[in-house]
Amino acid sequence: MSSEILDEPANVSNHSLNHKQDTASTSENDYIPSSCGDANLRIMPNTDSDTTKVTTSSNKSLNCKMTSSEHSESQHEMNGDFKPLPISNLVSSINTSPSKNKQPVVSDSVKKHSMDSASVMRDHLALHETSPKSTAALTGELSVPLFYSGKHILITGATGFIGKVLIEKLLRCCPDLECLYCLIRPKNKQTIQNRLDEITSSKLFDRLRKERPNFANQLRPICGDMLLPNLGISDSDRQLMEQNVHIVFHNAATVRFDEPLRVAVEMNVVAVHKMLNLCRKFEHLMAFVHVSTAYANCDRPYIEETVYPPPVEPQKIIDVLEWMDDEMLELFTPKLMGEKPNTYTYTKQLAEHLLITEGADLPLAIIRPSIVGAAWKEPFPGWIDNYNGPSGIYIAAGRGILRSMKGESNAIADIVPVDIPVNIMITVGWYTAVAKPKSVLIYHATTGGANPFTWGDMSGIVNKSFKHTPLEGCFRRPNVAIVSNSFLHDYWTCVSHLFPAYICDIAYRLMGKKPRMVKLYNKLHRSIECLKFFTCNEWQWANTNHDMLKHQLLPADLKTFYFDPLPLHWPTYIENYCLGAKKYVLNEDLSGLPAARAHIRKLRIIRYVFNSAIAVILWRVLIAKSQFARNLWFFIVGLVFKFVQYFRITSTMQKS
Repeated sequence: MSSEILDEPANVSNHSLNHKQDTASTSENDYIPSSCGDANLRIMPNTDSDTTKVTTSSNKSLNCKMTSSEHSESQHEMNGDFKPLPISNLVSSINTSPSKNKQPVVSDSVKKHSMDSASVMRDHLALHETSPKSTAALTGELSVPLFYSGKHILITGATGFIGKVLIEKLLRCCPDLECLYCLIRPKNKQTIQNRLDEITSSKLFDRLRKERPNFANQLRPICGDMLLPNLGISDSDRQLMEQNVHIVFHNAATVRFDEPLRVAVEMNVVAVHKMLNLCRKFEHLMAFVHVSTAYANCDRPYIEETVYPPPVEPQKIIDVLEWMDDEMLELFTPKLMGEKPNTYTYTKQLAEHLLITEGADLPLAIIRPSIVGAAWKEPFPGWIDNYNGPSGIYIAAGRGILRSMKGESNAIADIVPVDIPVNIMITVGWYTAVAKPKSVLIYHATTGGANPFTWGDMSGIVNKSFKHTPLEGCFRRPNVAIVSNSFLHDYWTCVSHLFPAYICDIAYRLMGKKPRMVKLYNKLHRSIECLKFFTCNEWQWANTNHDMLKHQLLPADLKTFYFDPLPLHWPTYIENYCLGAKKYVLNEDLSGLPAARAHIRKLRIIRYVFNSAIAVILWRVLIAKSQFARNLWFFIVGLVFKFVQYFRITSTMQKS
């Protein structure tokens, strides 16, 4: 269903938060009697003071007439360990009807604004229905773990970096959820169950295995593929999810910057359309949380929490791909992308626009993380399992392979630990389902605004960290530098990258081995070229919804599902990141540190000897070819000789 796209955010007047209740209404302090205590009952106040109308999820109602004495008896019949819930909390937690008539807010304007917590609260309260139910939700009476209790959740991209952390966090902090459906495709002759078992047996789940050994019983793999028609989901699995799923976290995407446009559109745009069609049939859908990227609008210096219209409608791009061949598409790709640096950011913007135009009838929310890095706190500091993002750069620097990287040393490196966007996803799922905002809210998961950290600072800490805890088998000593001048960067690329690579490959050939360093450096240079746009520029993101969400959480939930980057200490985080890359990506044991440090010392000695030899050779050649160089050499030697004689005479006179 299409919805109207506005050029400017709609002005919404503030509504009063005071709600008048009838004297016959049930108060928030009333509790559900055990005799009417079905888990899926919805309590509706009745005008009869002695009658409470109970409506089941199947729309069947029954009347339970209870006197005050009967109510007291039913309370005494409850199990001593059972604590009854307030009616308002239960109503909010079991309401599974999706919010309707969402109006997306799309803006072309770029406005910097700041709001204190009170104004943020007022503005967002104005976007919601001012009923007692929604007010109770907005004031945070329903905790996040309690909301997820009994819920069925679908996760796409479950085998990806964010997906794994999301699964672990949900199972550990929301232990009473009913089932996690993980959309997984078979790969390399592995079944979906084998792939899921491989994930749950990894180090990421060590803590969860100790706390809850049977957590795998809450996981159910669903065979599917984003590139297949109808996502490749079987009819039985589709029917199962249609009848049960409450929350959807759509995280599946291709994150390669150099992905061909056809593949990127299929994975990041067409797959979103398929997901919308799937979720539209879910009977109990309460929230659809889509993971985008903070760089979806990287052609703007300041990015608001709105969906900007793309230069071309997504459907037109999809139609073009149907008839255009790959060769022609490759020629037209730069023209289609405009100022976007790669197909990833371009297709992510298309996907956002597709969401708000075709999914306006669904309870949508969009998360925009920046550069996702290793874990900050949970499941343990420094956990990382891939080479994506900063990880590959850090490892290349730690090996001594990467020595020069193009970028602005004073530009902000907006790296966000993976546990921050994961916690935002979980709390946004809760907030979208409980508060039912009328517009599609967008949440930026970034760090640069609250806790800035530059690329220059990062390179210094990376060098220091890898010198203290070096990687095994380093090519050279870690010493990466962020260079802004293009000429200097090209110079250091030749001197510090290509020249050693060719020397090393010549040595490999002489030893009868296959040369590989030049090929490795060519691959590294392509990766650096893809990242250059992000290391040479910086952006600012609005965080109004991010700040609002913090004020909706209970103190305990805010501690469990933390996402405020302000307390993040960058030097400690980067050190843990480098250590995590060594332990979890390269699988290097810390017992090998003494040998690795000894290897670094050898490389230092080799460097000094090599540099000294080069200096002597160059100087000897210069002396042999230039009379001026010889005269300068004799002058320096004579000057040194005179200084030595002077100090000898001075010391002799002092002794006498």
